[in-house]
Amino acid sequence: MTKNTLSHVDQKGNANMVDVTDKAVTKRVAVAEGFIYLNDEAMAQVQDNTNAKGDVLSVARIAGIQGAKRCADLIPLCHPLALTKVSVDFDIQAEKKRIRVEALCQLSGKTGVEMEALTAVSVALLTLFDMCKAVDPFMRIEGTQVIHKEGGKSGNKYA
Repeated sequence: MTKNTLSHVDQKGNANMVDVTDKAVTKRVAVAEGFIYLNDEAMAQVQDNTNAKGDVLSVARIAGIQGAKRCADLIPLCHPLALTKVSVDFDIQAEKKRIRVEALCQLSGKTGVEMEALTAVSVALLTLFDMCKAVDPFMRIEGTQVIHKEGGKSGNKYA
């Protein structure tokens, strides 16, 4: 494959799942983050665990983990991966009126886990939105990005 060749398109311009058969199995790690901005009332409910829908952070954590596991079902041409670790964590930054979501995905495999980490963050953020929308229908989600990756040919990278 030359540098200008698109890996997800074949010679005829058709969508193509990348062949990773001959790639080396290495430890792959990716960490992604994203933010949701909430009003004071919604933030207080999250902090005090008084949201009418229940434990917002626990549900969002499970949703994020499930999202990472289902990434290949959501994103065309992603390889289904046997993830060995998924974690989703929250940092309540009340002074900035936001919650930071961070997801880590890991495996030993032939392709990276950036999409899985991004999906975990996205699904966790959407779940937070869904559970808090009755209190704050104008929440804002932003800043979703990969902040760290390890493994593969390109080695370790940090944002």
